[in-house]
Amino acid sequence: MARLNRHQLHQKTPILHSFALSAHTGLQVSLKMECWQPAGSFKIRGIGRLCQEAVHQGAKELICASGGNAGYATAWAGAELGVPVTVVVPSTTPEAARSRIRMLGATVLEIGHVWDESQVAALDLEAEDPDRRFCVHPFDHPLIWDGNATLISEAAKQMARPDAVLLSVGGGGLLCGVMQGLYDCNWEGSAVIAAETEGSASYAAALAAGHPVKLAQIHSLATTLGAQQVAAKSVEWGQRHFIKPIQVSDAQAVDACHRFAGDHRTLVEPACGAALAVLYHQLEALRHLPLKSVLVVICGGIGVTPDLLRHWQALTQVDA
Repeated sequence: MARLNRHQLHQKTPILHSFALSAHTGLQVSLKMECWQPAGSFKIRGIGRLCQEAVHQGAKELICASGGNAGYATAWAGAELGVPVTVVVPSTTPEAARSRIRMLGATVLEIGHVWDESQVAALDLEAEDPDRRFCVHPFDHPLIWDGNATLISEAAKQMARPDAVLLSVGGGGLLCGVMQGLYDCNWEGSAVIAAETEGSASYAAALAAGHPVKLAQIHSLATTLGAQQVAAKSVEWGQRHFIKPIQVSDAQAVDACHRFAGDHRTLVEPACGAALAVLYHQLEALRHLPLKSVLVVICGGIGVTPDLLRHWQALTQVDA
């Protein structure tokens, strides 16, 4: 019998003042340390909520297509809720992420070269037994956004409203949750800065077009940002609120991870490094914004090790 826990699966995370990034940028930089969630990233907020509701409604098995972090959060939730989990990963998912998902007892299947192809396979698995299986979408679901919005409701109790919130964007689930949280907490005066790597910029393309567009390919080391098409809701938010998209190179994202590790003794994935790279490398892109304070969502990620970070550095170079 599933041991359903109706309490939240995520934990409250601290906000840290970054002396290093504040000195580097001249801004007051605060860090929301989602990398310290028990499941390794912010994903457990929204996915935990969605998984709990699915099990409450009778699901006996959870399936998730993921580049790593959403699958790990689903596996974590499944272990807590007492139901089996299958995670479908694309070929780009590092072995470090796969092994960590397996350690939680989940089955890992490699199907497809990008997340979108893995998602088709996950939906096919759900269709084989829809009364028993539930496919967890990693970013495009209202309960995902509700769960991710708790990040901002927490922050509103921990600090004064920042001039901007800086975050990385993959499929748009974090962005939708942050936007919902800003309006729930009367923080709608905060600008939002949406960072992507150049090879995974499906959100910037969607904002430019005014609707979701599908990228032909993903070319980025930040594999967990690799959704070819973002959630439509994230584009709607961009039409309602000031959201500035910024693209960084893989080299800048990796370098930001390296510098962040030195400054804060914490490892994060290049997907998280995309947001950090805005502050380490792309300050000119912020020059025309009236900013004094920035809250950075340190979204984390399980697919990073010291060896992998050194490997990524060897593959990329960044100007001094």
